[in-house]
Amino acid sequence: MPLLKYEQIAESLRRRIADGEFGSGSLLPSSRDLCEQWGVSRATAIKAMEALRADGLVMPHQGRGFSVVEAPVARPAGGRGAGTSRTQGGMPFKRLGTPEMLVPPSHIANALGLESGVRALHRARLALMDDNRPHSYTVAWFPPDIADACPRLHQGGPIAEGTTHYVRRTTGRGPVRGADITSVRLATTSEAEHLRVKRPCAVAVVLHTAYDHEERPLVCEEGVTPEGTWERTDNYPMGQAG
Repeated sequence: MPLLKYEQIAESLRRRIADGEFGSGSLLPSSRDLCEQWGVSRATAIKAMEALRADGLVMPHQGRGFSVVEAPVARPAGGRGAGTSRTQGGMPFKRLGTPEMLVPPSHIANALGLESGVRALHRARLALMDDNRPHSYTVAWFPPDIADACPRLHQGGPIAEGTTHYVRRTTGRGPVRGADITSVRLATTSEAEHLRVKRPCAVAVVLHTAYDHEERPLVCEEGVTPEGTWERTDNYPMGQAG
C-alpha cells in the first residue's frame, strides 16, 4: 500500500535525520517550507510533524516549529499494539555494550525460528527513571537476515528514528503482529547487576516478538523489570450482571 502524503513527508524527514542532515537540537523545515516543497496543505505538513512527535523523534517549540530531540526515548518490551506511539510509556535510556552476533538462549532461538547454534544480533539497553535509577533491562535479538540487511543495528549508539522505522525503511518489512508473553522469575546475576538490585529478587519478564506480513520474525525482545518497579494496570468495560 502506497504511503499517504503526510507519511511520505515524515519518512523523508526521518531519513534526513538518520543521515545526519539534522542533528540533535536542530530545527526542522517549517510547515510553510514543507507545504511549498511537497505541494500540500498546512494541515498535512503538521500531521507529518505530529507523526514524528509520536515517535519521540521531534519536539515542538512555540513560535519556532519542531526540533530533533536531544535525548531519544525507548519503551519497555511489549505493549506495541496498533495505535500506540514510541513516547507512550517511553523513557530515557542508555545503550549497554556493543551490539554483537551471539548464539541466543534456546527460548529466543525458538521465538525467532532459528536452528540451534545460529547467531543473532544482540543489542541491550537500560531504561531509566527520572532520578536516573534503572527501570528495566531489555535485550533485543535480531535474526541474521535482518542483521545482515541493516548495518546500523551493529552500531553502539541509539538510532534516532527508532529501530522499527529503520528496519522498515531499509528492508521494506514492518511489524504487523506482536506476541507478548509475561512471566515472573528470579533475576540472574547479570540482570541484578544491571538493575542494581540485590539477589534474590523477583522480576517480571516480557518476551515480545514482532512479525511481518509473512509471519517472519523481525525481532525478539526480552524485557526484565524488578519487583517494586513493575506494574500493570488494565481498564476495560464490563457487561452488567444478568
